[in-house]
Amino acid sequence: MTLSIDGAALLAEVEAFHRRFNVFPHEAAYVAVTLWDAHAHLLDCFDSTPRLAFLSPEPGSGKSRALEIVETLVPHPMTAVSASAAALFRAVSGADGRPTILFDEIDTIFGPKAGDNEELRGFLNAGHRRTGVTYRCIGDGGNQTVQAFPSYCAVAVAGLGSLPDTILTRSVVIRMRRRARNETVEPFRARIHEAEGHKLRARLAQWAEHARARVMGAWPEMPDGVTDRPADVWEPLLAVADAVGGDWPRRAREACVALVKASQYTDKHSLGIRLLTDLRDHVLIGIDRLPTIAILDRLNALDDAPWADLDGKPLDNRRLSRMLGEYMTADNEPIRSRNIRTAGGVLKGFVATDLDDAWARYCPPPQAATSATPLPPSSEPLNQ
Repeated sequence: MTLSIDGAALLAEVEAFHRRFNVFPHEAAYVAVTLWDAHAHLLDCFDSTPRLAFLSPEPGSGKSRALEIVETLVPHPMTAVSASAAALFRAVSGADGRPTILFDEIDTIFGPKAGDNEELRGFLNAGHRRTGVTYRCIGDGGNQTVQAFPSYCAVAVAGLGSLPDTILTRSVVIRMRRRARNETVEPFRARIHEAEGHKLRARLAQWAEHARARVMGAWPEMPDGVTDRPADVWEPLLAVADAVGGDWPRRAREACVALVKASQYTDKHSLGIRLLTDLRDHVLIGIDRLPTIAILDRLNALDDAPWADLDGKPLDNRRLSRMLGEYMTADNEPIRSRNIRTAGGVLKGFVATDLDDAWARYCPPPQAATSATPLPPSSEPLNQ
């Protein structure tokens, strides 16, 4: 008879193993990575699997080391640095068991000088869901047939910069940074420490066999405000936390809220959403209308914003109008500039109420309000 395994205590050991060799940017990262390690042993219990992404702006931030530690803990690790999409989907559908793909230096695949790599991007997107498949033609000449290759597998990546939006929004993102002088880790020695990680991996696999019935079909309660794609990303991790019990359900939800909130303000999901958010939070605060020239001045003056340098040029009125025109008002009309009467005459500009619906649909919850200098109250829109 096999003795039951204390899942909460086991995950605490896995977390402690990470802490020996990795310095993550916050406590939420340790929780998320530990739960991700465990979820990789239970993939068939979930409808989707989040990608785990260790990203940083500079080399030497511990990304590759984090991936090395993950490699010792997950089932059937497959290190892929320059593997093609064809090699990956054939490995996933192969007879040797579904691998956990570990992709280091992902910036060489999706970086600014690497091209779009649509085939690999398609594989990573399709493999996010259990039903995901990749279709390929097989055979020669006129005897080719279309075959569906399963793509569902756990994927962890590490690299500089960011990722394509479609992958980023399917990921738990850990934004790594270089260790400070007072942050120390234990040197990782593969000949010694890999064996320790493999023992934890074996125990995770044993725990997963007993936990499968509790995890299969689970619908973990989401924290307030976590819906849609973030909920898809975090559902497997929260299900694991609920299955192990202890303080993991609480810690998992706290980590979920922290990382989802961080992603809303640091991940560049859409330049349009960034524009809408900056207009709401920094430009049109306490103002019901503003001429385009004043909007551009305020946007281009924002620190840590992209508007002063878009492809080498500042945001101008044509691009502003084009970007906002992709979103709709509450009356289902494209957002357009309107004539606004100001103390200096009639100017083209935008009215805040026209953006209300887009703000509600696309923007993250507002942060604490920051001050903005309103125009004189004499400004008012004219009927066109």
